[in-house]
Amino acid sequence: MIITIDGPAAAGKGTLASNLSKKYGYAYFDTGMVYRAVGLEMHLLGKDLSDKEAALSIAQNLTFEHMHELAQNPDFRSALGGKNASIVSAYPEVRAALLKMQQDFALHPVFADGTPAKGVIYDGRDTGTVVCPHADVKFFITASAEVRAERRYKEFLQKGISTNYDEVLADVKARDERDSNRATAPMKPAVDAIIFDTSSLSIQDVTEKACEVIDEKQKN
Repeated sequence: MIITIDGPAAAGKGTLASNLSKKYGYAYFDTGMVYRAVGLEMHLLGKDLSDKEAALSIAQNLTFEHMHELAQNPDFRSALGGKNASIVSAYPEVRAALLKMQQDFALHPVFADGTPAKGVIYDGRDTGTVVCPHADVKFFITASAEVRAERRYKEFLQKGISTNYDEVLADVKARDERDSNRATAPMKPAVDAIIFDTSSLSIQDVTEKACEVIDEKQKN
């Protein structure tokens, strides 16, 4: 089974994907990692983020192994990492270069240790519309920019990352703007996606609702 979970930053996609992965024994692929990897590599090499050719070259040569190496860098999940990922992901050439890597995972889903999985859960911005439009179940998770910024702000504080709420809110809104208005694969719900607004829902509530949908799909 293929399940896609799309939506803006800090809406709760990752937590939901993790919960569903554990419950159903499915592999979890955070597609945002490929863009974070390209963005971070650009930063580490001192490349200008506006250099589309450099970003494309990095994307074309990216491997799962190197992506996981970059994931160990503190900036991979930082505000800087998120901003850089959002910028390079807006380049159509970069998205095209990384698309096959993302799609191939559904053919042979595996866990981090290489063990085969019975299915896959994708977490991203366009997994239900572009990466796997044929997915069995599609979710779109959203929340107000203010709620998402508050969540991300608290997350940064817990990790010891120095920032302030206003900066985080501005970054969230800027990322939403870039993700929703890029020329290629803009962030939007698939026509057959089930939409959850987590502004006033707990992750437990969302997980339970999602499981009801998946269980019903499996029965049929």
